[in-house]
Amino acid sequence: MKPTNARRVVAVALPFLLISAAAQNPPRFALQFEDVSARAGVDFVLRNSATPEKHQIETMGGGIAVFDYNNDGRPDIYFVNGAQQPGLEKSSASFHNALYRNNGDGTFTNVTSAAGLEGTGYSQGVAAGDYDNDGFVDLFVAGVNRNLLYRNLGGGRFENVTAKAGVEGSRWSIAAGWFDYDNDGRLDLFVVNYVAWSPEAERFCGDASRSYRTYCHPQYYQGLPNNLFHNNGDGTFTGVSEKSGIAAHIGKGMGIAFADYDRDGDLDVFVANDTLPNFLFRNEGGGRFKQVALAAGVALNDDGKALSSMGADFRDYDNDGYEDLFITALANETFPLFRAIPGKLLFDDRTHLSRVGRATLAHSGWSNGIFDFDNDGFKDLFSANGDVQDNTELFSSRKSRQPNTVFLNRRNGTFDAADLPALGMHRGAAFGDFDGDGRVDIVVSRLNERAELLRNVSPTTNHWLALRLVGTRGNRDGIGARVRIGSQVNHVTTSVGFACSSDKLVHFGLGGASSAELVEIEWPGGTRQKLAGVEADRVITVTEEAR
Repeated sequence: MKPTNARRVVAVALPFLLISAAAQNPPRFALQFEDVSARAGVDFVLRNSATPEKHQIETMGGGIAVFDYNNDGRPDIYFVNGAQQPGLEKSSASFHNALYRNNGDGTFTNVTSAAGLEGTGYSQGVAAGDYDNDGFVDLFVAGVNRNLLYRNLGGGRFENVTAKAGVEGSRWSIAAGWFDYDNDGRLDLFVVNYVAWSPEAERFCGDASRSYRTYCHPQYYQGLPNNLFHNNGDGTFTGVSEKSGIAAHIGKGMGIAFADYDRDGDLDVFVANDTLPNFLFRNEGGGRFKQVALAAGVALNDDGKALSSMGADFRDYDNDGYEDLFITALANETFPLFRAIPGKLLFDDRTHLSRVGRATLAHSGWSNGIFDFDNDGFKDLFSANGDVQDNTELFSSRKSRQPNTVFLNRRNGTFDAADLPALGMHRGAAFGDFDGDGRVDIVVSRLNERAELLRNVSPTTNHWLALRLVGTRGNRDGIGARVRIGSQVNHVTTSVGFACSSDKLVHFGLGGASSAELVEIEWPGGTRQKLAGVEADRVITVTEEAR
């Protein structure tokens, strides 16, 4: 068989790589996670309404938001879901999006109906942020030709304000992110669009002689520009995609991540593109962005190839004070790890030198994150894995259902990788400390299977500190604020991975230190704040000081 028109069909079956390097190089700490979804009462199933025609939308999606919707100090979970085809409507409760309230005792309660968050249409991704600065986190849901904006009214209720806000959308949107690109104290919205799609135009991909179909390669679909919406401060948004320069670039967007990589005081935007060069939109101020991914070295891998880039996180993994990029891709491509070269506005492809390349060659990754899971002061990696195809076994020695992977940072630029035991067509992954024990946990969605709530049970006596930042010049979430403790740097963001949104708390592992000698905060807009002698092993709330 020569599969010329199938979506990433593997033509040559390669042996499955056992990626754990622990046998030769035992890690200092074993990163261990336990799936507690059953006893926690998290019973969400991601329904994609799969069809024999293999519609492209079916293999995408799976967005999750981890956020504190009721301000009780505990992160809650919101899952987005598919819809019945061909009408793309949520014809039954099985297709509803779902909000699970964290009860604080290890269990969750489904409060979707009471909150008014069942959703409409075929949802794909979600972004959490307090766009109206009222102290309650709101939700934007990206979907197939239909987006939604839910305003958090407090009291456990949300209101659909999409039309009033002017962010409806008519394209296939997969992800979105909140950030204040002009530092006016109001969160703006970046919407990541994928491709032009309609079920009537779906072509046959696969092998007719062997009577099977596959999801088609993205080359058969026209890419789309992304959307940027400026927050007007009155509950409405103005589309500024053309004016800002964002609309001039056609991509096939999947993941989005923000960081001030050039240190000029405003947030820049990375967009992971599927089979096209990635975008890095450098914020030039004055509402303008310049696409610089190729010049910066993150558009392509070291071989000069555009990969099937999926999820992205933009954080400093090597403690040199500069944000790096970790991106997921598909089997046989490896997952790129780009290290920022200090002071150069350039990135170096460290995928293979870090041993991430060898560890990811056999996997297809979707959502991901850079977090310090063992609190040793160096951030580790996670990827949610699963094949694009649900029938991979028909044409490959690989499997559709794959394990997730954790990567332990060895503090020398390399990682030890190990697979978690559960298999699935994993998609979304979002992060937060659900049980308040100071270890970052993970929630992962799976196509047509129960989601996994992965409690971090890594054996460690290391200390930690988490900061909840509250802005006073607008931007109450503090999104974009940059925090330094010693050699470690982290920043406030909810945009992590693929189609997902994580808890806005800024987490630091402190190793053996029982306190942080100095915490330095740079707020959006330039306010600088210092805290001395901060006791470890707790969450602290820091309010922005007046200038």
